[in-house]
Amino acid sequence: MKKLLKIQRMASATVLLAGIFAAGTQAAYADMTPEVEVLQQRWAEVNYMTQGETQVEAFSTLIEDARLVTEVQKDSAEAWIWSGIIKSSYAGAKGGLGALSSAKAAKADLETAMELNADAMQGSAYTSLGVLYLSVPGWPVGFGDEEKGEELLLKGLEIAPDGIDANYFYAEHLFKTDKYEDAQRYLMRALNAPSRPGRELADQGRRGEIERMLQQIEDAQ
Repeated sequence: MKKLLKIQRMASATVLLAGIFAAGTQAAYADMTPEVEVLQQRWAEVNYMTQGETQVEAFSTLIEDARLVTEVQKDSAEAWIWSGIIKSSYAGAKGGLGALSSAKAAKADLETAMELNADAMQGSAYTSLGVLYLSVPGWPVGFGDEEKGEELLLKGLEIAPDGIDANYFYAEHLFKTDKYEDAQRYLMRALNAPSRPGRELADQGRRGEIERMLQQIEDAQ
């Protein structure tokens, strides 16, 4: 198994170094405005280059930045998606029941995005909302629902079968439910996903997360 993993990773590295840029990926992000692109880039910096209280404070500031963008770009699904992702990330960084209000606000933003354009950003609203349903407590404390969360993740995969995020988050769900072989398969798909123009930092950070989960699976087998 360990030898197989090493061979698979070498093959993945070859694909990544080839610098594949899928036309479909470029088209999926074509409608993003410069203001939303700033939110996207800033999220990657905060998510992957900060930690602890510094990260919580940075996400808090970014929530306000996103609010200003969505006030102006009310019809932009991409703006609402990033507002939802930022609030969700803030909730994750903050942790505890005190973060539940931010998770609920993120849910509302992602649902707004889906009403505007459910397929925007390769179905990112489905994937991000699925993660929320799987992360927050269930009733009566929160809106958490494992069945609903999995359904949304699968819908995101349907829209973006080769997407790095759609495959990674579904793999994470499988990993947490001890379905290691299935999780490994989706992690390899995520690792082989085309690079996203302008999202080099996010791709690098996500691939680091993929590698760490692959290692956890390898250690568990």
